Amino acid sequence: MSHTTSSDGPLPRQVADAYVDALVGLDPITGTYLGIAESSGRLPDFSPTGQEAVAQLARTTLEKLTEAEARPGADSAAERRCGRLLRERLTAELAVHEAGEHLRTVSNISSPLHHIREVFTVTPADTDEDWAAIARRLRAVPAALEGYRAALETGRERGLLGGPRQVATVLDQLDEWIGTDRGWFTEFTDPGPERLRGELTEAAAVATGALAELRGWLRDSYAPAVAGAPDVVGRERYGRLARYYNGADLDLDEAYAFGWSEFHRLLAEMEKEAGKVLPGARTPWEALAWLDEHGEAIEGVEETRQWLQSLMDEAIEALDGTHFELAERVRRVESRIAPAGSAAAPYYTEPSLDFSRPGRTWLPTMGETRFPAYDLVSTWYHEGVPGHHLQLAQWAHVADDLSRYQTTVGGVSANAEGWALYAERLMDELGFLTNAERRLGYLDAQMLRAIRVVIDIGMHLELEIPADSPFHPGERWTPELAQEFLARHSSRPADYIESEVIRYQGMAGQAIGYKLGERVWLQGRAAARARHGADFDLKAWHMAALSQGSLGLDDLLSEISAL
Repeated sequence: MSHTTSSDGPLPRQVADAYVDALVGLDPITGTYLGIAESSGRLPDFSPTGQEAVAQLARTTLEKLTEAEARPGADSAAERRCGRLLRERLTAELAVHEAGEHLRTVSNISSPLHHIREVFTVTPADTDEDWAAIARRLRAVPAALEGYRAALETGRERGLLGGPRQVATVLDQLDEWIGTDRGWFTEFTDPGPERLRGELTEAAAVATGALAELRGWLRDSYAPAVAGAPDVVGRERYGRLARYYNGADLDLDEAYAFGWSEFHRLLAEMEKEAGKVLPGARTPWEALAWLDEHGEAIEGVEETRQWLQSLMDEAIEALDGTHFELAERVRRVESRIAPAGSAAAPYYTEPSLDFSRPGRTWLPTMGETRFPAYDLVSTWYHEGVPGHHLQLAQWAHVADDLSRYQTTVGGVSANAEGWALYAERLMDELGFLTNAERRLGYLDAQMLRAIRVVIDIGMHLELEIPADSPFHPGERWTPELAQEFLARHSSRPADYIESEVIRYQGMAGQAIGYKLGERVWLQGRAAARARHGADFDLKAWHMAALSQGSLGLDDLLSEISAL
């Protein structure tokens, strides 16, 4: 990649890409996601020292960015947009780091522990050399987990504690990953080449032993120490974390009110659609429960994987050339079954920059073999096409025109999740939800995201439940009330509901980005449509917006409104 250089030195896009190069040296997990083969045999240093090295890289990069922004040529649209993102992201990351959040990161879905395990699912495994690198990475697991433990220990000494509910959940996950006979790492190495069988078996045992050591320490030492710690973060921490996940300084009380307004709007729509599915249904969730037993469903895990693949393939065929203009390599996306021990929610992993590893959607089966269609269709529009896959694969496709930073590690959660929720709504607008079953499922998924805004902010800030609420009006939110509220207004099973609320407790400020991000994408489209009037071209707007690379919500709104 080559960007224009000022005669005085590098411009913002070059500073950003130099940051990516340096970060990969410190964080081989990021390297693997970027498709850098040299990263495959290593893991990061998650200790306080290792994480401080990443923070110091951010500080020196900000200094270089200040110099770059003063150079001739730095005021071009491309340089300005990249520089603005780099400054916003690194500043938000440093604020979180300097508050010590990295010393208390315990989560059921996103923590060093989870990153270590998940990276193996995207590490190349096609050749003997690939598997030899995997064996080296397996042997690196003990040091990586020891660094993570050192960070949590330092946090404990400073009174920066993870939540007890998250700790209990992680202990359950570790039980599953370690197993009683064959652990997750052992099963992962089963497809490896026979000539490396002994090495892979031994390396998997080393990695599993490290999980067992961490489990013992969490159970016997850390869990008792955090037993009385709160599972909520309070307004100050929440504001800092919300900035990190959303790329905007949010008015949290306005966002809370917006979540409630969406709840009431969606409830009215759901009640109307539920009457079509099950006349006389007392609630939309009674109709959804009826669909669980009597509605359209796919039987069998492999059959469901294939069905989801077909759903994405059909969406690509229908949308490409009409509402999007897709490069051939962006058209490729794979449906996968998530490995055992994953969180309950489906997820997506982006392609490597060279597309040697395609984008992939992942379905956690949670032991089930029958899957209602209403719960899958809009979810795969969100995770796959036209949701996460079209955005993140397009970012990779235009990385040379932007910067690797804008299209990879500079990602803002609320931008991506907002686009994916916008994608669900787009498919409804375009008529792809062809019957009441699928449309009710879509509205149920939208309702989940509205409730996330209400309970994530309400629970962590311990806000009052409004007087017009159908649920405990006038009381203050607690995690227990949050779980009960979500259970009453969701089709999801009890284990999913519990997993969701624990996720919100361990990632405060992240779950609100879906609805708040969707609002920004809708506002940006409306502003662009108003500017162009009858000449507005939705396909052109989609592709220009998806080719912007990452932006925080504040910057995203201004950029896509002007397209």
